[in-house]
Amino acid sequence: MGNTETAYFAMGCFWGAERLFAGIPGVIQTAVGYMGGNAENPSYQQVCTDATGHAETVRVDFNPEQVGYRQLLKIFFSHHNPTTRNRQGADIGSQYRSQIFPTSLTQENEARAVLLELSPKIQTLYGAEPVTEISTATQLPVFYPAEEYHQRYLEKNPFGYCSIKDNGLMKCN
Repeated sequence: MGNTETAYFAMGCFWGAERLFAGIPGVIQTAVGYMGGNAENPSYQQVCTDATGHAETVRVDFNPEQVGYRQLLKIFFSHHNPTTRNRQGADIGSQYRSQIFPTSLTQENEARAVLLELSPKIQTLYGAEPVTEISTATQLPVFYPAEEYHQRYLEKNPFGYCSIKDNGLMKCN
């Protein structure tokens, strides 16, 4: 299998985020779950109350020799609206926030650099500054896997709701 790194992204509903990243060459495995909250091993029902503080998150295990973290970050920013706080499409609540959970200082620095690099394009596209949160790698919160019925949900339910789509960011000048 070679070299493997893990990345965590919250970008709204985790069903579409998982499908997006699972289709990228070099991504070995994905899973959906909850990160960044204050409850241990929360359920979907608890997270949906907006009381636990968790974000719906996709875990991406990837081979950095085939797909770089920088490329994953650009895919992340170009497939959701990083300027809306606690909202993506019709989904509203803190669980739908835009957040990156770096697993190393290298990832953290890269996430901050890509956010800085893309901010002018994001402002042009949306008319607002990005509100994406970038966690501190040294304080990586626990990833709690979501219930089995959420894993690969859109493969099992191809007509399920998905707010993830290409926003045209990478085409902006």
